[in-house]
Amino acid sequence: MIAELLSGYITQFISSIGYAGVFILMMLESAALPVPSEVVMPFAGYLAYQGVFNLYLISILGAVGCTAGSLISYYVGLKGGRPFIEKYGKYLFIESRHMQLAETWFNKYGDRAVFLSRLLPVVRTFISFPAGIGKYDLRKLVTFSFIGSLPWCFALAYVGFYLGPFWKEIIGFFNGLDIVVVASIIIIFLYYWKLRK
Repeated sequence: MIAELLSGYITQFISSIGYAGVFILMMLESAALPVPSEVVMPFAGYLAYQGVFNLYLISILGAVGCTAGSLISYYVGLKGGRPFIEKYGKYLFIESRHMQLAETWFNKYGDRAVFLSRLLPVVRTFISFPAGIGKYDLRKLVTFSFIGSLPWCFALAYVGFYLGPFWKEIIGFFNGLDIVVVASIIIIFLYYWKLRK
């Protein structure tokens, strides 16, 4: 019910303001707001199927929007993440040494982490926040966020283009995939928490 209601708002928003709607919504999605790219891009692809949009242009705009949203999330992590974690981290089982570990991890694996995470549901939305906390290189963040987001945006838009009037069929698939990803994250967290005891 909520998904259908949200889907209605998203499609109306894009229909009302066109290309800018794709950019804005994808920016909000990457800024960790509850805007599903699995609705935004397939619907934009459907509009490309109708001849309203250009498939390649919406894919690029979607990726640019993702990159802009990543910058917002990055700066939140950079400016507010560390003080927040230092003050409240103990309630989340996060200690100061974990902050140092995050910085080391992003220095070592940041490029691959940022790129690959942009291709995964759920994870792609939140990766820029720890990148900010870990003080990951900003130019690399922009580069790998865009490069990683472009195939994601194009693939979703192409599915909407390919399915045409049946573009909503993809939403159910991604709802199931989101559950798998979230379950995997919870299992990893519980395993990590158990190791710390």
